[in-house]
Amino acid sequence: MENRREASQPLITEYFSNFSLNKVCKEFNLKPWVDLTRASKFAGTMVVFWPFAWGLTMAARTISMPIVNFCSLMVVGLIGAFLSHSAGCVWNDILDRHFDAKVDRTKHRPVASGKVSVLGASLFLCAHLVILIFMIWDVNRLAWTVGLLALFPLTGIYPFMKRVTYWPQAWLGIAINIGISMSWAIATSTIPPSSLVLSAGCFFWTLWYDTIYACQDKKDDVNAGVKSTALLFGSHVKQVLAVFGSMMIGGLTISGIMNNQSLPFYLFSSCWHTFEANGFYFGAVVEAGLVFDYLTHLTRP
Repeated sequence: MENRREASQPLITEYFSNFSLNKVCKEFNLKPWVDLTRASKFAGTMVVFWPFAWGLTMAARTISMPIVNFCSLMVVGLIGAFLSHSAGCVWNDILDRHFDAKVDRTKHRPVASGKVSVLGASLFLCAHLVILIFMIWDVNRLAWTVGLLALFPLTGIYPFMKRVTYWPQAWLGIAINIGISMSWAIATSTIPPSSLVLSAGCFFWTLWYDTIYACQDKKDDVNAGVKSTALLFGSHVKQVLAVFGSMMIGGLTISGIMNNQSLPFYLFSSCWHTFEANGFYFGAVVEAGLVFDYLTHLTRP
């Protein structure tokens, strides 16, 4: 009996030493499904998460939310951001499979390339939606309404916008930043004016980074008949992006004033160089300022 146990030990050790996510994906053919979620491109999840995080941290400061509650809502928000982004990508890939097949950067996507069937992707999308609805099941009525609005008309309609207007990024700006209203609704059962101003600033942030993102596909988009702000602005894109960036900083500053944020918030969020260099890291810098301000507020007598 002892000899059998000793003989099996190297086999177990060898199995776990060779274990990796890539091998599991290959063994069970999971890679197309993982690619469908864009899990490897975490920046997409974070640009959904940052507006929620900013709104929640502002709300937490306003009502002096206990740190435990704040952290738990942050974790739920991050999971929700991942699932929302993933669901949006699956839905987009189903609807845009014919467009994607004509664009070099997207022609190898799972649905466009046929690695995942439309039926399979649709069932996968339904699984996402069931989990997301379950996550918001016990929130207050205002938060429930905002959550359903974010899931269905806003995210659902977005893929159609590139077919009818050169401003699909504007619709995305509304859809992707609804998390600000959602976070305030969850925390306080209200959506104050300061949160709407922050939403307006984030709307221009989305226009900024998604126009940059669309610039890489300009030639292919023309051939495929897809519209975007990158095509609309043409040679003036840099000047327009500067305006969008200024509007974002302005919205952030005004919302901070309206919400009575203190000095740490302004010191962090005024980092224009970080904004210009990378919108993703800008989100982290702003959140750091908001969290520091929130913790400072909690420690005051």
